[in-house]
Amino acid sequence: MAVNTTDELLAPIYTFLRCQTPELWLAEAAKPERLALLLREHAQLEIMAGQAAMTLIRQTLGRCPDSEASQGKGGEFIGAAVTAEFNDIDSMDLLNKMSKLAREELRHFEQVMAIMKKREITYKVVSGSRYAKQLHSKTRKNFRDKLVDTLIIGAFIEARSCERFAKLAPFLDAELSKFYLSLLKSEARHYQDYINLAGQYCSAENLQLRIDHFAELERQLICSDDTEFRFHSGVYQSEEEGE
Repeated sequence: MAVNTTDELLAPIYTFLRCQTPELWLAEAAKPERLALLLREHAQLEIMAGQAAMTLIRQTLGRCPDSEASQGKGGEFIGAAVTAEFNDIDSMDLLNKMSKLAREELRHFEQVMAIMKKREITYKVVSGSRYAKQLHSKTRKNFRDKLVDTLIIGAFIEARSCERFAKLAPFLDAELSKFYLSLLKSEARHYQDYINLAGQYCSAENLQLRIDHFAELERQLICSDDTEFRFHSGVYQSEEEGE
């Protein structure tokens, strides 16, 4: 039953992504010396995912007619702005989904940190990979188009994370394997939430065009050689190997 449920969760993920994780990446990730790095970056990525959701909330509230009056001295937005009417976008669905997503990502962060503490792995900041940077570098400029692109990118990040958790699980010890498989349901839902939200701000035709645009870029990033090994990196190739 569990296997069927996992297959059902992953089927739309594999359809959405243009490629699966290369075996060479998995071989590198399965090395015991990579475990601490993966856990540290995993914790960091959960925080970043929560921050990304909060950024979308703040930016959306900034479109509210009373946004200036609803800002604190430091520019932060106050929750009362949520109830105001928006100028050109009815974004209550986005606000609700991103609020829930942010809470879930923080919960995942706590879970990863608990595993790290149990294994006596200290938290250290990990330098970011090219993956998200390259995807976000291709977003359009005006608010609505940028919002659509950002939501689609969020969908790809969540979908790839879901796919890699599933791919990694068989190579991990029982505790980590169980934990990573437990994340599949939420990651799959997050990917779908992002896509559904993006579809609220553009036509179905334009949505597919932008999905196709980012899908090809994401495929290139995953399948090409990478000089850094990271959770979302391409095929790792050390400088020595590249010479």
